[in-house]
Amino acid sequence: MKAIILEGPDKPLVLKEVPTPAPKAGEVLVQLKASSLNRRDWWITQGKYANISYPAILGTDGAGIVTEVGEGVDHDWVGKEVVLYPGYNWGNSEEYQANEFTAIGLPPYNGTFAEYITAPVEHLQFKPLHLSFEQTASLPVAALTAYRALFVKARIKKGDTVLVTGVGGGAGTFALQFAVAMGCRVFVTSGSGEKIERARHLGAAAGVNYKAQDWAEQLKQLSGGFDIIIDSAMGDGFAKFLDVIKPGGRIVFFGGTAGGNLPELNGRKIFWRHISILGTMMGSPADFGAMLAFVNEHKLEPVVDEVFPLADAEIAIRRMDHSPQFGKLVLRHS
Repeated sequence: MKAIILEGPDKPLVLKEVPTPAPKAGEVLVQLKASSLNRRDWWITQGKYANISYPAILGTDGAGIVTEVGEGVDHDWVGKEVVLYPGYNWGNSEEYQANEFTAIGLPPYNGTFAEYITAPVEHLQFKPLHLSFEQTASLPVAALTAYRALFVKARIKKGDTVLVTGVGGGAGTFALQFAVAMGCRVFVTSGSGEKIERARHLGAAAGVNYKAQDWAEQLKQLSGGFDIIIDSAMGDGFAKFLDVIKPGGRIVFFGGTAGGNLPELNGRKIFWRHISILGTMMGSPADFGAMLAFVNEHKLEPVVDEVFPLADAEIAIRRMDHSPQFGKLVLRHS
């Protein structure tokens, strides 16, 4: 089979011929029709990710058709259109992942930038009927992360006022779509006026450019304050969230694109106003199933920025160097 290989840090992604895997007991073989890129893939190509070994088949998101089953798996799975849970070994708790948890896309778990992949049958979910393979492949990591942040951690409900920071990335865009579908007032931030305008077309009430000195004041005036803030940046601006969150509000974060640490926070604002600051990442298999059920119920369509042939994975990932995209970058495999 053909697969996209990363042979070392700062080396280009290349298309190579590698052996097609065979499903073991309890596994299936999936012919992948599409996969999508995540910021994780970009960090791996920079050599800035833990436990990297080479060569590696990257890719955490994938959708395709079951072509073969291993021992103990019902043959009825053959021909089914599926999307793959993107990790292994979540563990027994729904509250947090086990130490052994890992996402696919690094050895020993080959990723989805390939024509075929094996996976445990319990990792399969049916592809939403209203979505293409390209749209479905954009869901696993980003939509799962956004769903857990909003529904499990923030306990979103109809009528909440929600802020999504840095809209345009995959998880942020899904968070916007999910919150709008829940009947919430949603506001966004971005460094791009064009991205703010696109967010408005997806249902955002308004947006503010985070490069403005008074971005927090603008948001407070526009919204009256937030019940929920979803953030993937951290950085110095995080401290200003305490000025725009309502009493009892929940700030949920899952990334650090503006810096790996939280700034100094005024603890009095936190305990006096009963503010919750919650960390999260990806989600459990149960969260994955619940996310897909929500997508099916509301007939949500992921925002796909651009689709590339599998062979052009290097071109696609270079597009992430300066993050001009709005929504997901997708690879088509056939």
